[in-house]
Amino acid sequence: MKILILNQAFYPDVVSSGQHAADLAAALVQAGHEVTVLADSRAYDDRRRHFPARETWRGVRIVRVPSTGFGKAARWRRAADFASFMLGCVLRLALLPRFDVIVAMTSPPLISLLGALAVPLKAHKLLFWSLDLNPDEAIAAGWLDADSVPTRLLSWLMLYSMKRSERIVVLDRFMQERIRAKGIAADKIDLVPPWAHDDLVRFDAEARERFRERHGLSDKFVVMYAGNHSPCHPLDTLLAAAERMADHPEIVFLFVGGGSEFAKPLKLYRRGVPNIRCLPYQPKSELAGLLSAADLQVVLMGDAFVGIVHPCKIYNILAVGAPFLYIGPQWSHITDLAGDLQGDYPVMLTGHGEVELVMAEMLAAQRMLGSWRTNELAGRFSRHVLIPQMIRALETTVAQPVAAPAAASVSQPRHWV
Repeated sequence: MKILILNQAFYPDVVSSGQHAADLAAALVQAGHEVTVLADSRAYDDRRRHFPARETWRGVRIVRVPSTGFGKAARWRRAADFASFMLGCVLRLALLPRFDVIVAMTSPPLISLLGALAVPLKAHKLLFWSLDLNPDEAIAAGWLDADSVPTRLLSWLMLYSMKRSERIVVLDRFMQERIRAKGIAADKIDLVPPWAHDDLVRFDAEARERFRERHGLSDKFVVMYAGNHSPCHPLDTLLAAAERMADHPEIVFLFVGGGSEFAKPLKLYRRGVPNIRCLPYQPKSELAGLLSAADLQVVLMGDAFVGIVHPCKIYNILAVGAPFLYIGPQWSHITDLAGDLQGDYPVMLTGHGEVELVMAEMLAAQRMLGSWRTNELAGRFSRHVLIPQMIRALETTVAQPVAAPAAASVSQPRHWV
């Protein structure tokens, strides 16, 4: 099977979509398939960083297209980078051979439209791997007016992409329901969560101590938020708690990653708030030490973003076995998982604006220091379980004109715990 993957980020980029695309591509090659990736020549988060125009990595043929490097400081800059990358993809795709299937991801938004337009000229079929939903995300963030003409056009283009797709892979039941509400048949949708990097991520006591010593954290209780800092994951409650706990010198709030909202903790750090530290994205090889270094992990979800974005970081947290604090809406994928953990795992659930409760939960977590837990749930989200499911979805897409498996069951919402 000849497969083309369309996504802005790919190896060696460190953002989540690039890492998951790389995992899938390498596994497909191991399964005997021929894989080409069309990606950006610049890093997703650091637009100054360039990658080779052509490269073969673990048997995957990578073709990278040039794009502008305006960055994320303003929405017009991001839009310009997206548009230039899309244009480069159109030009380069015209020169590529025909494929059996295109896997279109969601970076940039509407890259799936290019995949839809390429069928049947450049590929027999399209699989849409929905890591997030746009323009839904832009509407929820307040960047687009839901009733405006541009928004209605973007929504129509995304729906066109979905209808042209042979199959759609979603990440959780909330995203599944959002897509079904758009008029997409349930038997066209596969639910495959993103996997943990459990080949690299586990609790590592030695790596934990090395990381903590290197960054001056050896004698601290470390509260960590690691990953993409975006409006979908509001930081306000966590930052308010950090400022109000400045008189607890033994507690450090460590923000690791990047994104448009990373400027908020960075501003407090530069202003001299003593208990805030900031680090850029860390290499994938350092994930075990990084995640093991935290005494309490934080997972954030904006109230309006359930079913639009997915909290991928939770799977690596479960793989490490770290206690975590969730700040977000009452019903979400995280609260589903909390119910599945059945009270055996140190989970703390709060809502946005509940600063006093967040502070109390952190102090409680400090008192139960060292309470990492192994859990069976982590195994459900192993790469060894979920990547084969993605490969089966792809092989089914090519093998059957219209696959009609039974609709995925939708569990009832769990009680807030």
